[in-house]
Formats: sequence, structure tokens, C-alpha cells
Amino acid sequence: MSNIQGKVVIITGASSGIGEATAKELASRGTKLVLAARREERLKTLQLEIQNNGGEAIYKVTDVTSHEQMEELAELALGTFGKVDVLVNNAGLMPNSFLHTKKIGDWNNIIDVNIKGVLYGIGAVLPSMRARKEGHIINISSVAGHSVGAGSAVYAATKFAVRAISEGLRKEEYANNIRTTIISPGMVTTELTESITDGNFKPVVEKMYEGAIDADSIARSIAFAIEQPSDVAINEMIIRPTSQER
Repeated sequence: MSNIQGKVVIITGASSGIGEATAKELASRGTKLVLAARREERLKTLQLEIQNNGGEAIYKVTDVTSHEQMEELAELALGTFGKVDVLVNNAGLMPNSFLHTKKIGDWNNIIDVNIKGVLYGIGAVLPSMRARKEGHIINISSVAGHSVGAGSAVYAATKFAVRAISEGLRKEEYANNIRTTIISPGMVTTELTESITDGNFKPVVEKMYEGAIDADSIARSIAFAIEQPSDVAINEMIIRPTSQER
């Protein structure tokens, strides 16, 4: 626990799913949390739960598609705790649909959140990490970033992009002692399926997700990557339900 306790961790998409589970897991291990999401009431509830259990957390309502808001989030962390040790780029959408349905709005939203949001997060924390010659950026990709299924073309494209960005970041910043980790979950019990707007496609995905694992499983994996000694980088993990084939 010594290499994780006291670390300052920013988590985007912290109001539910993997982000919420990660916040609780890391709080139990003694980290100082900066929680970010768009839903303030959920952030307040999570902050209170963490504090009631002896943890330390602040929050900021943040839209990851806004470069300015992501910069403000990093500034809040630095102003409050004096450093940012870890960024967990977790916020994401999965509005899957077949390409012929031309869900243009969904395409734009998923690119803005899943790709630009990750880039804005990286850009916000890199200057202070480079100055300290220390840091850790964890990007949440997906098994869809390894294998494309029918109906997931745009989502998979964004998750392939997250992996490409992460590997580029690793090669650019390893000499500055900045670690990078890609977490690629399979089916996990989250609110991702709620972002699907295609009424014909959504029931199919929901049926597939009946075998999903708890978000706690991903949270423990994130904690494992963080707690490694500073000379060890867990660069990538794929975490599926045992019963998931693809």
C-alpha cells in the first residue's frame, strides 16, 4: 500500500460505473481523490460516502469534451493538493448502432467524449507531471479496441484510438518517468448501454451484458497498476468475464 497511499488521483466519469468503483477502491487505499463528472448530485453523494469512511475527496462538475474545463480540473487538483500523481481517463460513451442508420449525432458525441476527452485530460496533467518527472496516466479503452463487432464500428474506432494515443504517450514520456496504462474491459456492469439510442440494437447489447462482471473488478486492476513501484509500468490489461468469448 505504501506506493499508492497519499497519491493524488483525478478520475473522470466518477459518478457511476468503473469511475465510481475506482474512487471507492482507491479511497480505501489512502489516495486523495479529485472526482469529475457532469452529474453533481452523484458526485456529492460519492464524496460524502468517501469522507464518511475516512477518505479524502473533492469534486468538480466537468464536461470532458471541454478543453477549458479539463484544464480547470487539473488546476483544482494542483491548487488543493499541490500535485497530480495519477489521471484515470475513464469517461466514455458507447452508443452503438449500425452504420446504415446514420446516427450522426451519436458519432459526434462518441468521438468528442472518447477521443477528445482523453486528449484533453492528458494535455491538462502533462505539464505538471513533466515538471516533476513523475506521473501515471491510465486510459480506459475496451476489448472493442482489439476486436470490432457489427454495430460497434465507431465505438471500436474510438477505443483503438485510445490505445494508439496511449502507446504514443508512453514512447514520448517514458524518459520523464511518466507511466502509462491501458485498461481494456470486456462486458462490465455500468451505464454504458444506456447511451445506445438505436431501439433495435439496444436489446441485443443488453442481452449480451447479462454476463457482465462488476465494475469493482476493473477498479482493483487500476489499483494494482498504480501501486507498482515507480520503475514498473503495467502498460496494458485486458479484463473480460470468464464467459465472454470475443
